[in-house]
Amino acid sequence: MVNRVVRKNVRRRPGGVAQTAAFAVCGRFGLVRNPAARRLIMSDSDPPGEERFVFECDQLDLLLAALKKHGYRVVGPTVREGAIVYDELRSAADLPVGWSDEQEGGRYRLLKRSDRAHFGYAVGPHSWKQFLHPPVRRLWQASRTQDRLEIVPEKDDPPKTAFLGVRACELHAIQIQDKVFLRGGYSDPSYKARRENAFIVAVNCGHAAGTCFCVSMQCGPKVGAGFDLALTEVVEETRHYFVVQAGSEAGRQILGEIPHREADVSERTAAERIVSRTAEQMGRAMDTTEIKSLLYSNYEHPRWESVAARCLTCGNCTMVCPTCFCTTVEDVTDLSGKHAERWQKWDSCFTTSFSYIHGGSVRPSGYARYRQWMTHKLAAWIDQFGTSGCVGCGRCITWCPVGIDITEEVQAIRSAAPLPARENEENHGNA
Repeated sequence: MVNRVVRKNVRRRPGGVAQTAAFAVCGRFGLVRNPAARRLIMSDSDPPGEERFVFECDQLDLLLAALKKHGYRVVGPTVREGAIVYDELRSAADLPVGWSDEQEGGRYRLLKRSDRAHFGYAVGPHSWKQFLHPPVRRLWQASRTQDRLEIVPEKDDPPKTAFLGVRACELHAIQIQDKVFLRGGYSDPSYKARRENAFIVAVNCGHAAGTCFCVSMQCGPKVGAGFDLALTEVVEETRHYFVVQAGSEAGRQILGEIPHREADVSERTAAERIVSRTAEQMGRAMDTTEIKSLLYSNYEHPRWESVAARCLTCGNCTMVCPTCFCTTVEDVTDLSGKHAERWQKWDSCFTTSFSYIHGGSVRPSGYARYRQWMTHKLAAWIDQFGTSGCVGCGRCITWCPVGIDITEEVQAIRSAAPLPARENEENHGNA
């Protein structure tokens, strides 16, 4: 019996603050599989195939069956407790068929659609981060006997998992976390194992929420690269089908196991029109011009006080964010003192304990903690990883209890501050 009373906080920011990445997140992220293992590589010379194929909506279960036949558990969107969340799927009937969402600052509602679209929503409170970078995991355990202390590392053998319904912004978020956990000379073995065992079925967005701004961050709504299969759902008056693109050899293999044919011009045009229309429906926008310099030169801007007066420092924004990665470590022991365990858990820079060192917290005020979060997300992240930490999914706006809007905060600082001196920056967002 483990009694979780002894706690030791150790903060971890994988990759280190001084590391940078020279490549852009939009580069081709190839997924190479072989019988022994699958490697993650970057290759700008290996774009997804330009061929487009079609399969009918009633064949979606055949796709799930093909994935399961290859040993994948299939995880995707489903309706639970008034929201669209990610969970294991038994069949296509578990998908949010006929459901959409309405989102604004601090507001999320499910709405019934007039059709039976399977992916007719934006994004919910969950992200794929929970499957690649689990919220809680044991690192090791130790037992003491009379003459020895035995430390047993945790065996991490994650199952093969197919992610069904990954949006463009979410795929960018996964690629950003790849930089955090796999690049710069340090590799997280747990993340690496889960990433190598993932098969990605992306979905081009046909619906934008009121809090979406992926177009501003150049992260959507169209999937670019890094997927195994990419679907565009087309719902017409007399027909319901998917236009599909294969992005890897594994994707082509799975596609080959379900009935499909080459898409004709009208079907390709219909799919492209859906994505173009979604791009015009963004509920928010963010001007990312010189954003790093803008935030670095406005540490004392009065807007930080204004937002701090509303911020509850609850950490919701960091929990729903698909790229936030900070963790704490807790050591626990049983009452006899003969057994101990070390657990890693998600943490948030909005808690006072996050920046605690001897003598107190480095950021004791909500003012300092919100400024740290937003400046790191939109500016310091570029110095660390060569890309913004924001993909424009809008979750931090929707799930903030008081509706704080990151796009509004950036605009408030920009409109009240002189334009900073231009720097030689190749990347102000996720370009």
